[in-house]
Amino acid sequence: MPELPDVAVYCEAIGRRVAGVRLDGVRVANPFLLRTVTPPLAAASGRLVTAVERLGKRIAIGLEGGLWLVLHLMIAGRLHWKPAAGAKLSGRNALAAFDFSNGTLTLTEAGRERRASLDVVEGEAGLDSLRRSGVEPLSVDLEAFRAALVRENHTLKRVLTDPDVFSGIGNAYSDEILHRAQLSPLALSQKLSLGEIERLYDAVRLTLTEWVERLRAEAGDGFPEGVTAFRKEMAVHGRFGDPCPVCGAKVQRIRYATNETNYCARCQTGGRVLADRALSRLLGEDFPRRLED
Repeated sequence: MPELPDVAVYCEAIGRRVAGVRLDGVRVANPFLLRTVTPPLAAASGRLVTAVERLGKRIAIGLEGGLWLVLHLMIAGRLHWKPAAGAKLSGRNALAAFDFSNGTLTLTEAGRERRASLDVVEGEAGLDSLRRSGVEPLSVDLEAFRAALVRENHTLKRVLTDPDVFSGIGNAYSDEILHRAQLSPLALSQKLSLGEIERLYDAVRLTLTEWVERLRAEAGDGFPEGVTAFRKEMAVHGRFGDPCPVCGAKVQRIRYATNETNYCARCQTGGRVLADRALSRLLGEDFPRRLED
């Protein structure tokens, strides 16, 4: 799922192309994409774009008159810019096209499941109805960060990825943040020392800022294509079995449902291998408890 760095760069790229440009219309290829009835989608046609903003993991396109088109890409949704106005919308992955006089913004979603969504809302009240309560990790101060972190006692992995605690952080960047902070994904939020909280705060800001800058530089003046949660420059996420770039130990994983948490046992857990639900049940007493095992 595109997270804060990816969505921020998407918003910048869209804004450069359509700010002040009139939206001629929206073509929807899959009716399940549109999640609202009032205001009607047709009301967006003919309005100038006034803003493009990030709303957590959503992309909000503001139109004159206070109307907003809000996209949630979910896991497999991706945006593409076609320099031709009225570009053809074809293929089973095509969900929608936003037609501007200078080009077309298209939305696709890989796979068979259709989870991406488009909401049409009015004014700040409409945006607030979609806004989760999590604090913005790049603008929050240390005290507000600490208050959000310790409000409930959950694992750091769960807290970081909860949109009602922190806005825009998901599975990929939470792995990278915890590796930088040298903290276990299963450490409990209310058990952290003040020093560990400060370390986590710094890791959140540094990791997200660095990746925004990296993705911005990668896109340049072009449109961000190839958006993915798995990048070779990442330290641990998606790199199970690869050497940790800090200590060289093999990256470990915890698998649950369709998700996977990656971490370095030497850097983050003092060499302790965290129980993997499926593998630890299979191996029982033979499951390795220490990295050297």
